[in-house]
Amino acid sequence: MEQNLNQEILDKLTKVCLCKSISKLTIKKAIDGGAKTLKEVQAKTGAGSGSCCGRRCTPKIEALLEEAKNI
Repeated sequence: MEQNLNQEILDKLTKVCLCKSISKLTIKKAIDGGAKTLKEVQAKTGAGSGSCCGRRCTPKIEALLEEAKNI
């Protein structure tokens, strides 16, 4: 239980999309909520719509999607 809480806190503090300040927790919740593709995650969260146009966050989102498939 404590491990899950610690991971959730870290995920909330870890920014995946720096331009829009979108956390890893927000991305994970979008995936848990049914987003299965990069475009779906971006539509639900707004990630990738900042000044870099997703160049920095796209690989991170793709890795989280892949991680979710393997669970």
